[in-house]
Amino acid sequence: MFNSKSKTSFDETSTNASTMIGVGTTITGDLETNGDIRIDGTLKGSLHGKARIIIGTEGIIEGDIEGLQADIKGHVTGTIKIQELLNLHGNAKVNGDIYAGKLQIEPTAIFNGKCHMGANIVELNNILVNVVNQ
Repeated sequence: MFNSKSKTSFDETSTNASTMIGVGTTITGDLETNGDIRIDGTLKGSLHGKARIIIGTEGIIEGDIEGLQADIKGHVTGTIKIQELLNLHGNAKVNGDIYAGKLQIEPTAIFNGKCHMGANIVELNNILVNVVNQ
């Protein structure tokens, strides 16, 4: 019944793990995740994800976002760099520049900033940032 080799429901090494920051929660500082993340609370800092990033309708990000894919329904103030598809849904409000492989914006979403699209744009921008920081 209790086998030491059995998997638990929480596997720290899993890249498919999901994290959720709930409504009413405020985090100050940078976050980094290998799995999917959903933010319905407030993050005052940068978010670096290697999978899917979801900012819910109540979600507020005051910092930069980097990731593979993102769905934004809340508010973001900062630069967004998404390698694949970035979706701005519903009443999303983005103030900052976007670097995305592909971008989809619903008519009710608000975006103020510059947009740079194409997979090469995201990769080139990351290379330039790394060269300048060295």
